Amino acid sequence: MLGTWLSRLAPLVPSRCAACGAWPAEPVCDACVQRFAAPRPRCRSCALAVPDGVAVCGACLREPPPLERCHAAVSYGFPWSRLLLRFKFGDEPGWARTLAALMLDAPGVAASVAQADLVLPMPLSRERLALRGFNQSHELARALAPEKADAGLLLRLRDTAPQTALSRRERQANVRGAFGVEPLRAADVRERAILLVDDVMTSGASLFSAAQALRAAGAASVGAAVVARTDEPE
Repeated sequence: MLGTWLSRLAPLVPSRCAACGAWPAEPVCDACVQRFAAPRPRCRSCALAVPDGVAVCGACLREPPPLERCHAAVSYGFPWSRLLLRFKFGDEPGWARTLAALMLDAPGVAASVAQADLVLPMPLSRERLALRGFNQSHELARALAPEKADAGLLLRLRDTAPQTALSRRERQANVRGAFGVEPLRAADVRERAILLVDDVMTSGASLFSAAQALRAAGAASVGAAVVARTDEPE
């Protein structure tokens, strides 16, 4: 418990930049944010990086996902991939504040947070939550909008195999039917604008499956915001 408490304080204390080592600096210094988090055109439906002038990627044109909008602050690569691993697996939930600020600076994210009635984290299974000790997506949601974050509304109905080694089609099958709305709170979803929050998006299979569950429960709209998006669909 002490280690987790200290990890929450660490990003608030002046230290070396985690990307370039500059001292003293914010957890990630302004120069590195400008260098590694410059806005780039992204598909409005899945946040995949696209060429200038392209609003929707080819995959989303062929098969529109169940998201009205999807935002990503950065592409998954240096230094963000390393920092996200620290955040997610290194028992360092304090990184949520820095990463949420990065998200809010990305085009469209602040507006989507403001327009949402609910900001819902992607849920973990009980097994993974017990193993990790915290849900990184919930930490991000609380940092983005503490008054709208709700970790008890969207549920993971079953544990699934890790997505990392699976193909795009296998990922879709792996998470099909894996999410649902808390039965006793179904009324809280109906006619609500919902923003899903996660740390990393690759194929989008998990976010799309969760969005489908929320839409089936009567949500008026479902969007998503993530810290990082892989540059190519997997």
